[in-house]
Amino acid sequence: MFRIFAIICREMSHYFFSPIAYIVIVAFLLINGWFLFSNFFLAGQLTLSQFFNITPIVLIFFTPAITMRLVAEEKNTGSIEALLTLPVSELEVVIAKFISAFLFLFISLVFTLSYPLSISLLGNLDWGVIISGYLGLVLMGGAFLSMGLLMSTLSKNQIIAFILGLFLCLFFYLIDKVLIFLPGFSVNFFEYSGVDYHFRNLAKGVIDTRDLIYFVSIMFTGIFLSSYILKRRTG
Repeated sequence: MFRIFAIICREMSHYFFSPIAYIVIVAFLLINGWFLFSNFFLAGQLTLSQFFNITPIVLIFFTPAITMRLVAEEKNTGSIEALLTLPVSELEVVIAKFISAFLFLFISLVFTLSYPLSISLLGNLDWGVIISGYLGLVLMGGAFLSMGLLMSTLSKNQIIAFILGLFLCLFFYLIDKVLIFLPGFSVNFFEYSGVDYHFRNLAKGVIDTRDLIYFVSIMFTGIFLSSYILKRRTG
């Protein structure tokens, strides 16, 4: 645990000792805020439904930007070999990098709490639905981060890692949107595979263990595959 904590501290310092991290967070807040409030008063309802509709799409672009440098940069500079000469395993490195990216995303989402807090001044909000929706965003973000981390492990170039991560996140987001074009026997499988299918339940305030298991499984799969690929390529 100490080795993992040391790597997490190292990665978090890379995020927050760089102006890029603050620019990314500000951009994340501005984009979500603009989409939320641009038509908020026209709707005439005190709800964050627009926020929960738009933020998953923003996360598709945001999360690969967080993960693209995690392993790709280390491989490009050759520092990954130096890191792995320390008494630390590939799995520990991957877990630490995932946790650091997850913490960065979590902090970014915490800042967006200013939206419901501001709206609550105008009237009563259904905080149960909001808490469930935020849980969905955290889990969806974690799933996207694991995909981005996997693509960063496969590449030495950050831009390529970003593009691959973007396409993988987009694929899992859109997979349940094209069911009409798929054979009938495969509809249930592909519907269940879509991240938005599971997020929509949480955004409605429905916390189902099947949705939680789905997101956690995606995260574990991404971490395991990243660790396996890193071990193969550095072994």
